[in-house]
Amino acid sequence: MSKTFDVIILGGGPAGYVCAIRCAQLGLTTAVIERDKLGGVCVNIGCIPSKALLHSARIASVLKHDAAALGITTGEVKLDYKVAMLRSRQVSEQNAKGVEFLMKKHKVTVIRGTGVLQKGRAVKVGDDVYTAGKAVVLATGSRVKGLPQVGLEINRTTVISTDEALFLEQVPASVAIVGAGAVGMEFADIFDAFGSEVTLIEVLPRILPLEDAESSATLARVYKKRGIRVLAGAKVKGAKVAKAGVTLDVEANGKSESLAVEKVLMAAGRGLNVEDIGLEAAGVQRTDRGFVQVDEALRTTADGVFAIGDIAGPPMLAHKGSREGVVVAETIAGHRPHPIRYDNVPSVTYCHPEVASIGLTEEACKEQKLAYQVGKFPLTANGRARAAMETDGFVKIIRDTKYGEILGAHIVASHASEMIHELVVARENEYTVDEVDLAIHAHPTLSEAVAEAALDSLGRVLHT
Repeated sequence: MSKTFDVIILGGGPAGYVCAIRCAQLGLTTAVIERDKLGGVCVNIGCIPSKALLHSARIASVLKHDAAALGITTGEVKLDYKVAMLRSRQVSEQNAKGVEFLMKKHKVTVIRGTGVLQKGRAVKVGDDVYTAGKAVVLATGSRVKGLPQVGLEINRTTVISTDEALFLEQVPASVAIVGAGAVGMEFADIFDAFGSEVTLIEVLPRILPLEDAESSATLARVYKKRGIRVLAGAKVKGAKVAKAGVTLDVEANGKSESLAVEKVLMAAGRGLNVEDIGLEAAGVQRTDRGFVQVDEALRTTADGVFAIGDIAGPPMLAHKGSREGVVVAETIAGHRPHPIRYDNVPSVTYCHPEVASIGLTEEACKEQKLAYQVGKFPLTANGRARAAMETDGFVKIIRDTKYGEILGAHIVASHASEMIHELVVARENEYTVDEVDLAIHAHPTLSEAVAEAALDSLGRVLHT
């Protein structure tokens, strides 16, 4: 095996492997150093298997609650989380093998092991040193973390992370999920559908705290209706961890309580994989928040070293990392790629209904004292949503009052993750809400709600 390449990439996750493919397409000899499975957290213990479980959860929910109304008569519905889990692992393995195939297809060399950055665009793996003629790209990603300060250190049995949750053979009878961001909301959906008694605990005043307040309120209402207990503005003051379960001391709404559960799932925050990879020795500096310091082109403070993905800063999303991988590859090859518009990276929570957004929330518009107009359309008035019995949610578009440009968009719907991209394209190309309206939307579709929200922002909504 050659020990000299044009580009060496540390990490084979969504940022790293996409960067490698694009480098190879541009004629650069490329190596990826990966200590575990290709595809990273997203493919193996994150995005992909969790979405497989969410699909199982949705089918289970429909069979339990909606089958009769849909004209479907079933016998007793029996749920088996182990079967759903094993299927999710199969899906994950298929994707991981797909990444391996892509590496071979594009003649990217995969080096197994832990890479440590050296000076002079070199990386050490075990006893071997590999040198990059053009650049080294850091794409080491992130990991789950616990709250040791209150006694919630992840022990993989009663205090678990999503890593363990994805391999459980049965759901816990009761579970407290600490953190009601995207990950916490998704696992609350999964565990509830399979029969767990779920309590969601969020320290900030509302669940999904990064989303628009109306999106958060809608999901809180839906979850409470399902029987999921939601504690927002809550603090875990302490924890007693035993073999059979965990007792949490929780303070919420001015009251303290003792909450006993079989398991606690830690879904609050992620830790960066930046330790022991040679950053300091190579001259790579970090920000006050711990991210690798990068400029607009994602160059670090060390010559010829780039950083992409989670370690390069928020938003910590797979698709953001993948796009950074493409941009860096093209930069290394001497191209001038289109700069990433970070305020137009879509955010999605894949619970049911889904939540998707881009741009500013209404609160942010108020804080920035922008002149804006809100257009909103409820799914209760959408024919396709009624037909599918999926009327929880809305489409909300926030436009600039002067020119009609889209400042932000927020969707709560069964397929919000698919619907948001029309507005991503519109906003990336500076289309106005009038131009969104010019596109004829097929009937009946959920996407008609996007057109109606655009019309509502102009004061001429048709169907409410």
